[in-house]
Amino acid sequence: MEAQKVDMFMMANAKYFEGYQLNAIRERLLQLDDDKWPSLQFLQFKEPTTALLLSIFLGELGVDRFYIGDTGMGVGKLLTCGGLIVWKIVDWFLIMGATREKNMEMFNRALM
Repeated sequence: MEAQKVDMFMMANAKYFEGYQLNAIRERLLQLDDDKWPSLQFLQFKEPTTALLLSIFLGELGVDRFYIGDTGMGVGKLLTCGGLIVWKIVDWFLIMGATREKNMEMFNRALM
């Protein structure tokens, strides 16, 4: 794949991934066949800041976990009112990283 396309992808999507993942993503994109490129353009990564806001305002209902596709934890938070609010508060510190990890999973699935 052209380095210019890779750089454009990285500039547009770097905020959706953890910093330590960026070099691996770039290397993988540089080795990617051109026929896989269209599938990457249609990926809709989840915004970590949105997940944090959902966690702050609706965390006791598990909305933040449902948003990132973590249905099991979302149901757990919903049924326990955010783990009696403790789970909600813990997620304020973890949800952005969890969102970026889910984005990485989505990216890896798209390249398979």
